[in-house]
Amino acid sequence: MAEILKKGNELGRVLVQVQDDLKQLKQSIHRLSIEDGGQALDIQALEAAIHRTGCGIQRHAEDYLKSLNNHILTLPCIENPETKPVQIPQWRPPLKALPDTRPERSRNVGPSPGQKHKTAFTLRLLSNPVHPKIRDVMCESYGIHFPELPKRTTNTMSTQKAVTGRAFGALAIVPGVRNSVYLAPPLSEEDMRAGLASLLEKPSDLGLAEAAVLPKAAQLHVREDTSLPKMGTSEKVCKRRRDMTRTKGTPKAVTEMATTPPPSQASKMSGKRVEMRRGTRLIPLTSACLPVPQATPSSRFPFVIVEGQLDTSAPDFCRFRQHYCLCGGELQGALGRLERVLRRFMVPMALVSGERLVELVQSGALEVGGHGGGGGGAGGHGCRLSALESRLLLTLENREEVQEVVGRPGQRFRGEGGAEVAAVRIQACWRRHRARSAYLQQRKRQWAAATIAVSWLMHAQLSRVRRALQARRLRSLHNCQRRAKYLADNWKRISTSRRTIIHLPSLGFSQEQRFSLWGLFDIMQNSQMGRLCDVFDDNVQVIYLAPKPVGEDLSEYYTRLLALRKAVQQGDPDAPKDPCFKRVTILTPEAWQHFPTHNMCLSTVLWHSPHTLRRIRHLIQGQQAYMVAGVPHPDDLLVAEELDVPILGPEPAVARLYGTKSGGRRVFASAGVLVPPGQRDIYTLQQLHETLADLMTQHLEVGRWLFKIDGELGGRGTAYCDMSHLHSLAWAQQRRARHQPQHWDTEWAKEEVFIRFLEEVPQLLAQHARPTHTSIFPTWDNFLSHFLRYGGVVEAYPPSDSVTCLTADVLVEPAGEVRVLVCGDQLHGPSGLEVLGWSVPQTSVCPDALHQLCTQVGRACLERGILGYVSVDLVTFLHPSTNEQQVWAVDLDLGYSNQLSLTQLTLAMSGATLDCRTSRLEVPAPIKQKTSFPRPKAQTSHVTSRYAVIGSRLLHTNLSMVHYSVFFQMCKAQGIGFDIKERQGTLFALHDSSERYSLGMVTLCEDLQGSLMTFARNLSIIHQEISAPNMQGVSNFKDLIKEIDAVLGLTIQNKSQESTEDQTEAVSDTGQD
Repeated sequence: MAEILKKGNELGRVLVQVQDDLKQLKQSIHRLSIEDGGQALDIQALEAAIHRTGCGIQRHAEDYLKSLNNHILTLPCIENPETKPVQIPQWRPPLKALPDTRPERSRNVGPSPGQKHKTAFTLRLLSNPVHPKIRDVMCESYGIHFPELPKRTTNTMSTQKAVTGRAFGALAIVPGVRNSVYLAPPLSEEDMRAGLASLLEKPSDLGLAEAAVLPKAAQLHVREDTSLPKMGTSEKVCKRRRDMTRTKGTPKAVTEMATTPPPSQASKMSGKRVEMRRGTRLIPLTSACLPVPQATPSSRFPFVIVEGQLDTSAPDFCRFRQHYCLCGGELQGALGRLERVLRRFMVPMALVSGERLVELVQSGALEVGGHGGGGGGAGGHGCRLSALESRLLLTLENREEVQEVVGRPGQRFRGEGGAEVAAVRIQACWRRHRARSAYLQQRKRQWAAATIAVSWLMHAQLSRVRRALQARRLRSLHNCQRRAKYLADNWKRISTSRRTIIHLPSLGFSQEQRFSLWGLFDIMQNSQMGRLCDVFDDNVQVIYLAPKPVGEDLSEYYTRLLALRKAVQQGDPDAPKDPCFKRVTILTPEAWQHFPTHNMCLSTVLWHSPHTLRRIRHLIQGQQAYMVAGVPHPDDLLVAEELDVPILGPEPAVARLYGTKSGGRRVFASAGVLVPPGQRDIYTLQQLHETLADLMTQHLEVGRWLFKIDGELGGRGTAYCDMSHLHSLAWAQQRRARHQPQHWDTEWAKEEVFIRFLEEVPQLLAQHARPTHTSIFPTWDNFLSHFLRYGGVVEAYPPSDSVTCLTADVLVEPAGEVRVLVCGDQLHGPSGLEVLGWSVPQTSVCPDALHQLCTQVGRACLERGILGYVSVDLVTFLHPSTNEQQVWAVDLDLGYSNQLSLTQLTLAMSGATLDCRTSRLEVPAPIKQKTSFPRPKAQTSHVTSRYAVIGSRLLHTNLSMVHYSVFFQMCKAQGIGFDIKERQGTLFALHDSSERYSLGMVTLCEDLQGSLMTFARNLSIIHQEISAPNMQGVSNFKDLIKEIDAVLGLTIQNKSQESTEDQTEAVSDTGQD
């Protein structure tokens, strides 16, 4: 390294001495020419020769300095201290004399494949001047001999470590000026003509202070045609930057610097070149920004494009063009494209890497996108760069700064043709907005048209479907009426011959009612398994439809019960089994598992079960058959039409009309039976208030009024209001006492009371009206909304403390005959309106009067087309004013009832007969065992009376934890069972196999008191056996036991009164005698 520096210093001294000699020679020649003006001396030629010599020496000096400053220094190896001198690469002369001999692309010749390959290889070599075989190809093809260049010596020491960098030390950083903001000072024309070599020595960070050791280039000779030497210009620029850095600490300095006179155009271009070459930012810096020092350009042939214009006379570009002279045409095209891109985006300065640009041209990447510059991206009126232009920007040394400028919003509108592009952009945006708005409006109209069309098509389709369904239902109705007429004409023959009865225990409630009975609806539909007892008639075959699959335990239980027919008839438990159970077929529709959450009635599920319907058709083929449904539903007609069988029941429309509370009052009124004071078909609040006020005025003796919703079941839709809360009731009774009875019946006497009541009724109902089932209707407002929605009736509660309710089941035969099948006294729950059971036969009303009343109601039903099974709810009490017994008809239910089902089971298992005309349940006398004593010959068979207590729906949640086999063993251990010989005891009706928390129970004894006590005892035992102190469960056992205790008290009281009356009559008869 010392030898290199030594040689460099000697060469520097020689060059300086030559420069001084040339300067002196030039001055001497100039003085000689002035003195010897008349002599013929060629001074101009001599000056030109001297000038060429000076320029050559200057150029050699610059190349030497450049090589010296950028030379790679090597460190010697420790193991091998021998070093080889590093040779400085010599200068290469420019190849100006080489012509552009590239063949034209448009030439179309037909050489051989070998010649084509050789020509292609030659062209590839011509496009790469640095290829090692370019000399041989040029000499062989074109006869051009390149001069021999000395080969660069390489260091063979592999253990040496290369260190790249400048030969001088790092610059010192002055503290306190790190965040200074400044603008690069402009350069003069001398700096521009000095070339890129002088700019490479300038500091890269304008915010740096003066270095501790500054490199200073040696001055070779003074150029008179310039105001400052080249190196002096560089020092001047550095000095300017240092001065600006020192004086730029305050905003005032910035303001003064911004208001300085603008430099000349050459200074602007030079300043921009220096700023780009030193890596300064193109975006004006603010006080919050930090100047980032940039590295020295790594390209050998970099050149600058300022504001989209390339200075073709700049030395750096001239060197680049001379070095790559063979790539002239394509290179000029690429430069033109790059200039257009930079002008369009108004890029202040771009530093181009010559090597990258040539590589991009030679790779052919610019030819893929075509020759046009206005592609889809930034070309033309675009605001973004295309793929071709993005490749061009990759050739820039400061591409990050350029891309930042290009990516700045609105930058395209500041460049060349920006106003036109902005106008086109605005027009395009407006056209797009207008087209988009029109398109959206058109889409909206199309959507509206499509919606209207689809709605119309759906409406038309639904209308067609409705018409088709209506036609089908009308056809089904006509067919049903035709089959019902056939059944009526042939009823006597069908009822006594072999026949098949299809029992469909469907509850055709409304959807709201079905969903309110969630979890209990299927159990309620399957609570009439007593229908199977119809097979005790030898001419009957039963097909029973179950809502859910019947378990093996349930099927086995009823099979055993039916097999006891002969044992019951003979009174012998050891009698052989009766084969009547073989005439029972239990089916479950297959669609029950497809609708687990719909709570559909059984007829609807059966209608969607084609396999079950097909099997029923096979079972009834060639036989007389009819269907007995439950609560009528429109789907009953579809099932009957599919099976082609008549229905023993009313039409669904007729049942919907007369099966409500208001419809029942219509039937009772036409039958001429007594009904409670009240009004039906109430749908408005004003009508309710006026009706209640009028009824209260007419019947001041009534202490409670009932409100019943049409269509509700089991006493659920009932509310009550006591008149004891009415403030003006005492006043109204006083007003009535002042008038005579004949005067009180006039309207003028009651008008004042009516007006007074009408004012108090709204407040009375709002404060004191109570629903009976708070789980269904929590408040009066909730009940009132349903009442006004579905309609209802207002009825008087019997004005007595002792009220008994009855239920009578009547069969209205198609032939016109009315038969009373069952009549029993009701057992109520805690509300007094919910029915939990019955005692059969009834003992509250005179049997003849009850039979006549039921016959009248049955005939009224027959007149309105109501056929089949009908249940009539009655209430009896002693009128307080006349002390006479009155019977009111309060409700009419159309369908097969639970009381009738369990009564059929009781009659079948005891062999008893029920005569409703006499209200007697009689069983054959028990057969006594044979004795050795002779019996008298005149001995006739006797019958004994029985009383049955029936519970149709006994609920206890703990029953679900006990299997039926365990349950029966428990009952047997506690003495709960049925004695076939004595024809008395306890019978159970099982409802389902899965839940098992609901069942029915019947107790049969010789007297009513014994039956009630047995029933209560059974409930108590079962509750104790299945419950624990900490797990009582939810049940209605306790409510039923309380009701039975009250009935037992009345029974004992009635018996004591009867015995007292008998004794009184006996004493009176004895006195008369």
